[in-house]
Amino acid sequence: MKKEDLPNILPVFPLSNFIIFPKTTVPLNIFEPRYIEMIDNSMKTNRLIGMIQPKKSGELKKPDLYKVGCAGKITSFNETDDGRYLIILNGICRFKIMDEINNDNLYRECEVQYDDFSTDLSDKSEEIKFSDLNLIFRNLKDLFKKQGYEINWKEIEKQSLDQTINTLSMASPFSLEEKQVLLESKDLNIRKERLKEILNTYVVDNFNNKTIQ
Repeated sequence: MKKEDLPNILPVFPLSNFIIFPKTTVPLNIFEPRYIEMIDNSMKTNRLIGMIQPKKSGELKKPDLYKVGCAGKITSFNETDDGRYLIILNGICRFKIMDEINNDNLYRECEVQYDDFSTDLSDKSEEIKFSDLNLIFRNLKDLFKKQGYEINWKEIEKQSLDQTINTLSMASPFSLEEKQVLLESKDLNIRKERLKEILNTYVVDNFNNKTIQ
């Protein structure tokens, strides 16, 4: 997809502790009426929606939003007997919110721009050494185990390195703010360093906890 094909007005789906990256796919289970309406309208047009994290501020029904999210394209759509939508979303390009649009829909829409993240649309994979991932992998495996997360590591190891880092950033049991830092990292090498830094705080915490006990 080219940058000029991306819409300047995007319906947004605020989901806490949930990020997607370009070139990754995620399944979503849609059941709230406002998001059913959003998917209905999106399916009639370009099938694009913007995944964004809400902040812990603002009104309950309308929380403040982080400025950076990722546009995803609906690549699979199924309706269940009880009226839910099961969709698969393919990450396309990150965006920055410029303004929120007042609309008559149940869901929110924003004016967005993609200029800061145009490299997301490139087919080139960034160079990264597998040895760089070894430490990250080891620390993440420990963290996932402690938090009771189940991950199919064999599947992850089959992916390209950029997909691996993005998948782990998305699936990790980090806080909403930490995930946002990973999403906003300009490129893969910065994201890898941020991932390492975040993991180090968890490793240090675990070490300190053991020491106290």
